[in-house]
Amino acid sequence: MAEARASNAAIPIDAGRRLAALPYRFRGGTAERAQAVDCLATAALYEAGDDASGQRAVIQVVLNRVRAPGFPKTICGVVYAGSTRATGCQFSFACDGSVSRRPIHLGWTGARLAARRALSGHVYAAVGRATHYHTDWMVPYWRDSMVKVGRVGTHLFYVRT
Repeated sequence: MAEARASNAAIPIDAGRRLAALPYRFRGGTAERAQAVDCLATAALYEAGDDASGQRAVIQVVLNRVRAPGFPKTICGVVYAGSTRATGCQFSFACDGSVSRRPIHLGWTGARLAARRALSGHVYAAVGRATHYHTDWMVPYWRDSMVKVGRVGTHLFYVRT
């Protein structure tokens, strides 16, 4: 863990590559919106716990992926991408069984509020258009092929080169 943190810290944040994300305007109906809120809130809570800034960052990454090439074009599609495979989940909770043990957690209210706000066009500028992130205690195989553009808590955020 210490080696990973040192390695990640040695890579500077390139704030010049942190372009502003565009506001996201959800265009689906009431049922689709409710499903999108649940998918975003689930990703936010399982990835960031009850940390409000972390939740907003995760939500922004999901919305950035919806608009980026190579990712599913729906919010729930992005959140659960790869969940039917043994490996390859975009978000670990979708594959490791965590989501089937959904806890009652204080973070749900905040995560749902952040999801609704994001679907109404609120942007979390700290991560810009980042489509990837990881915790500072790990070094994913893709890290060196991307540009680090931000940090929120222990999470590091990246854009494609």
